[in-house]
Amino acid sequence: MSTLFDSPYAAIKNEALAIPIDESYVLSLLMELLQTSSPTGYTHHIMNRIHEEAHKLGYTMERNQKGGGYIRVKGSQEDSTQVIGLSAHVDTLGAMVRSIHTDGTLRLTPLGGYMMSSIENEYCQIHTHAGQTYTGTIMTKQPSVHVFDKASELARNEENIIVRIDEIVHTKEDTAKLGIRTGDYVSFDARPVHLPSGFIKSRHLDDKASVAALFGLLHSMKVHQWKPQHDIIIFITNYEEIGHGASSLPSGITELIAVDMGAMGDDLNCKETDVSICAKDSSGPYDYFMTSRLVQLAEREGIAHVVDIYPRYGSDASAALRGGNDIRAALIGPGVHASHAMERTHLQAVINTAKLLAAYITE
Repeated sequence: MSTLFDSPYAAIKNEALAIPIDESYVLSLLMELLQTSSPTGYTHHIMNRIHEEAHKLGYTMERNQKGGGYIRVKGSQEDSTQVIGLSAHVDTLGAMVRSIHTDGTLRLTPLGGYMMSSIENEYCQIHTHAGQTYTGTIMTKQPSVHVFDKASELARNEENIIVRIDEIVHTKEDTAKLGIRTGDYVSFDARPVHLPSGFIKSRHLDDKASVAALFGLLHSMKVHQWKPQHDIIIFITNYEEIGHGASSLPSGITELIAVDMGAMGDDLNCKETDVSICAKDSSGPYDYFMTSRLVQLAEREGIAHVVDIYPRYGSDASAALRGGNDIRAALIGPGVHASHAMERTHLQAVINTAKLLAAYITE
């Protein structure tokens, strides 16, 4: 006799699926997304590109009021009441103009959580509310050792980090005449590189690598003409970095897999070539049955994977649960080194993330 606490899933099949994912498609899309500015709150350009890509593949993307998008895909099991959500986010770390200094340089306020030292000497773009875009460089108030005796000792904090604008400005009024003002967005140049070894290094792999993996899944379904067992909803969110990306879900979702980067470092098992399966993060443990099934499927498919715990991490699944959604939830994604800094992953981890999701939605 079944009980309330029995697994809701049948045993997995023994044979691996080996569903093909087009590496060249995933890589091409990822490189384009990485070069499209999308700091949290300034994601309309990249969401329009995502909308266009969905249409190109023959899918309809609906939009929510926050500017996110979702794609519904019918499953092969007509009478199923189960709807699987797969989420990834396009918003990235960034900044806003907090104020303009008397010399015309900018003071920043961060969007998302990162060390201010991690953006020092980075090229950036300033996006004004009037639609102009200017370039600049992020640096400290004491950027040269030839001039400042204790430049290396200056605290790398919000007060001491500035943006030098690539325009002839000497005063606060000069900068204001350009149309730059408090509240304008600042994006960091991603500088993506794909290496012959398969590594991809760039800012903002969190979480554009996962978005590319989800579109690799959609591309495979369309090209190779296969269907998931149950209905699925691909949900692309645009406020994950500040905690409320998936706080409200598209209607019908009964379980959600947040697809986001796997972190690497002290007391963690993950490598850049692995698919990370997160058992617990700062929001608490993820669903036991979903996590167990993902591990079993990764083992069956021969996918390099690890199970890790991320005490300083939260995901779209965290936001969905905190938002009161009645769902099961899990978290997986490609391993990423130096998260929220100059990141690096391996293409195989991105492809294998898509393959693991394919196995999950076809079981």
